Amino acid sequence: MRGDAATIAALFAVDPAGLGGVALRAPACAARDEWLALLHTLLPAESPFRRVPLNTGDTALLGGLDLGATLQASRPVALQGLLAQADGGVLVLAMAERMTVGAAARFGSVLDSGQVLLQRDGLDRVLPARVGMVALDEGADADEQLPASLAERLAFHLRMDSQAADEEGPQWTADEVQAARLRLGRVQMAQESVQALCAAAMALGIDSLRASLFAARAARAAAALAGSDTVEEEHIAVAARVVLAPRATRLPPAPEQQEPGSPQEQASPPEPPEQPAPEPPPESPQDAQDDSKNEDKDDADSQPPDPQEMAERVLEAAQAAIPAGLLASLKIGALQRAKTPTSGSAGAEQKNALRGRPVGARRGEPRAGQRINVLETLRAAAPWQRLRRSTLAPASASASVMTPCIVVRKEDFHVTRFRQLGQTTTVFVVDASGSSALNRLAEAKGAVELLLADCYVRRDSVAVLAFRGKVAEVLLPPTRSLVRAKRSLAGLPGGGGTPLATAIDAAAALAVQIKRKGETPIVVLLTDGKANIARDGSAGRGPAASDALAAAAQLRSIGVSVLLVDTSPQPQNSVEQLAVAMGAQYLALPYGGAQSLNQAVRAVAGRN
Repeated sequence: MRGDAATIAALFAVDPAGLGGVALRAPACAARDEWLALLHTLLPAESPFRRVPLNTGDTALLGGLDLGATLQASRPVALQGLLAQADGGVLVLAMAERMTVGAAARFGSVLDSGQVLLQRDGLDRVLPARVGMVALDEGADADEQLPASLAERLAFHLRMDSQAADEEGPQWTADEVQAARLRLGRVQMAQESVQALCAAAMALGIDSLRASLFAARAARAAAALAGSDTVEEEHIAVAARVVLAPRATRLPPAPEQQEPGSPQEQASPPEPPEQPAPEPPPESPQDAQDDSKNEDKDDADSQPPDPQEMAERVLEAAQAAIPAGLLASLKIGALQRAKTPTSGSAGAEQKNALRGRPVGARRGEPRAGQRINVLETLRAAAPWQRLRRSTLAPASASASVMTPCIVVRKEDFHVTRFRQLGQTTTVFVVDASGSSALNRLAEAKGAVELLLADCYVRRDSVAVLAFRGKVAEVLLPPTRSLVRAKRSLAGLPGGGGTPLATAIDAAAALAVQIKRKGETPIVVLLTDGKANIARDGSAGRGPAASDALAAAAQLRSIGVSVLLVDTSPQPQNSVEQLAVAMGAQYLALPYGGAQSLNQAVRAVAGRN
């Protein structure tokens, strides 16, 4: 077992509810099973340890009306959910990368409050649910990951690789963890230690305050494991390494070295001339004895640590745990986090009353082919059976008719709601002008071909639009044919002017057509931004730039996802301004090849 993985298991076992949980991103492998087994052995024997399947409903999760018991007793009977049953223990969330936003909100609410609010099916109860969670993230792609709202509430973010080599690290037993749980309430943490963790979080670009709070709790748990009642510097370093480092969004800035003769030194007041110190008065033997005792006492007491030095050492410990190549991955990762809700490989969500994926039920009558939800209908009618049977009994007796077992009324009817995902069509707008052909047309073609293959695998549609000279031409209408797409792109020549405004207008018109068919368009514009042909076909950089900005504003009003990739050798401010005008995400890749450009576009389109 790796050192950090074992440390995280021990720290989490000491304070499961306080630390929230662990976001474990790993495939189904022996290393993950070994870590879960280690965590289970470190927890107390009486502590619940339950696995929650992905498609667990609200009734099984939060609790609700026990339909069978309610119908038998003719009164509401509550059913305790998994969250309340696991109070004081740990829940293992299977396939958390496919969790919906609504389910993540329910788990997050329980982590924040430590209780379950059961207010449904005529029930109103508050049940304790101080639980910790292990979210198993098996996503192979970057678009398959734990919802951010839940990941923020989990203290530890742990990645495992089935091929990773084992690293030696500290190991703890269940008895040591139990002793640490008893000692945790007595552990004290100085204010300087908290300030050091907050300073390290700020230097690493961590905006959430939960990270600093989790780091402080992890430092107290590390001190309890070490058998100490006070948090020392080594405990703070452990917390920074396992809590703050995986959340880093940037590398800490290098310390500025002050040059001699700098304004700070010149502005500092001159030091006063040294004056001879006055001679001390002769001290008595009793005073000499007291001074000797005080000196011995001062030597015995340790000097308080410098908060600045402690913060620097904690930051060094966190920085050492940051994986290599962080800056390269963060640039693309920022684009993926900022993508609009309508983008993605599955398209935008569309409400449909007749087909799609069931997403619950609503009260209403089954009209126009809608499907009645029998279970929810019975659940709504069950609490009123005793009252309804009592009102029906006299009439049934007079008419010699048997009383029905279950009395269902019009207001009890529920129909199933469905959600359907629309198809995504990616429109590649490629700059084939002379300036682009000289610089990056070959890389752009290679990146588009890679993306075309990816769209073919996901059964999405693609379209290719190229502009050069004075026109913008649709080389390939929306299609799923990979062969046709590659053939049209391979025959794309380069040279001529840059009619950027005309290309943006053509992309907007194509996006409108795609939206009218109920599909989700994504526009990927690859250009160097050197527009020199206006809308009317006249040459001139000034009118061409103005027309491009006007066309960009019109494209923004349509409300589609747009990525503008600056393919010029050096990033241009005019291209960035164009991206702002069209509401697009801007990416400058002056030195990237086809592979890096492909990864960037995949991140924005939700296919990374």
